[in-house]
Amino acid sequence: MKQHSAQQPIGIFDSGIGGLTVANAIIEQLPNEEIIYFGDIAHLPYGDKSADAINYYCLRICKFLLERHCKMIVIACNSAASAAADMLADFFRDQVIFVNVVDPLVDTVAAKDIQKVGIIATKATTRSDVYRQKLQSKRPDLDVATLATPLLVPMIEEGYVQNKISKAIIANYLNDPRFKDIDALLLACTHYPLIKPNIEAFFKHQVTVFDSTTIVATQVAQALQQYQLLNDQKRHPHQFFVSDHTSSFEETTKLFYKEKIHLEYCNIW
Repeated sequence: MKQHSAQQPIGIFDSGIGGLTVANAIIEQLPNEEIIYFGDIAHLPYGDKSADAINYYCLRICKFLLERHCKMIVIACNSAASAAADMLADFFRDQVIFVNVVDPLVDTVAAKDIQKVGIIATKATTRSDVYRQKLQSKRPDLDVATLATPLLVPMIEEGYVQNKISKAIIANYLNDPRFKDIDALLLACTHYPLIKPNIEAFFKHQVTVFDSTTIVATQVAQALQQYQLLNDQKRHPHQFFVSDHTSSFEETTKLFYKEKIHLEYCNIW
């Protein structure tokens, strides 16, 4: 592995601003770490893109983050992680530490006493079938039911997270017969933690709901500790870049991130 300094930043990227839920969890758990976030708003949603297109976007974004001397890159997008995680790890071998949102979630769920798990995700993540394959490679006995839920991301970004519209859309998806008798539901999109309370309420808190935020933050902390790269000094200010910019996106960040942030436009294409 290339030599890094503990004072170097952590790079985090997503197809948009949903990955800010992961960034927020990392910053809460590791307050000394500096974050450089990149949201590829110009190409969202990745959920409707081909694997080849997603691979291309991810390669360019990782180069952007490496140019800013990131010691670690967190793939905070399930569609990107599903399509490109292995390729990125191979392409940038020994240059940077990678953490993605898929593997920590799979490891956590596979370790639980669960017989049947449901998964909701974007079309790209569902199409890749990565969650079912990885879960059943660890737990061949596990019954896995996967459903694409493409309306949830635009619904959340428009602020519909706690009203009749959101409840109707969520209920329509979760009433799918594939989810009959599930013990747990896995939220395979970084937007979905914002509606986790709604989902738990739908199941009357009788189904365990897993999301990637704190689980990934813990994985980041463990990886940095393993490589002796935890920052114990005063950090530089966080930076938030986007490949396209509108005032509405700046406003929407308030849903995903607890502090007021400024999105800096950076056209890397």
